[in-house]
Amino acid sequence: MSDLWPTELRVSKDRQTLNITFNDGQAFPIPAEMMRVLSPSAEVQGHGPGQKVTVPGKRDVGIRAVTPTGNYAVRIGFDDGHDSGIFTWTYLRELGERGVELFAEYEQELADKGLSRDARR
Repeated sequence: MSDLWPTELRVSKDRQTLNITFNDGQAFPIPAEMMRVLSPSAEVQGHGPGQKVTVPGKRDVGIRAVTPTGNYAVRIGFDDGHDSGIFTWTYLRELGERGVELFAEYEQELADKGLSRDARR
């Protein structure tokens, strides 16, 4: 069990960001798009090695719900209907600390596959 846990979780008024503050005082704004495309769910990560899915078209996704899951995580529901990701405190911390790097990798995957962050019209 991690020694880090959130002292505050707050969704922004525009539903585009989860603001999280940890017990060590570190605070991070985590964009909804990042959480959606890097969701720890099997739908995104797959059920085994090499099954990870690159999810395009989520630039404008919003947070619909944040539901506590035990004492270790939250389930985040997005306005595109995705709600199967359980975000542990450890994973949220990783997104806060390494989000820029992880999102850059995601953007490169999109480019490599000819996909876009924008939804198809």
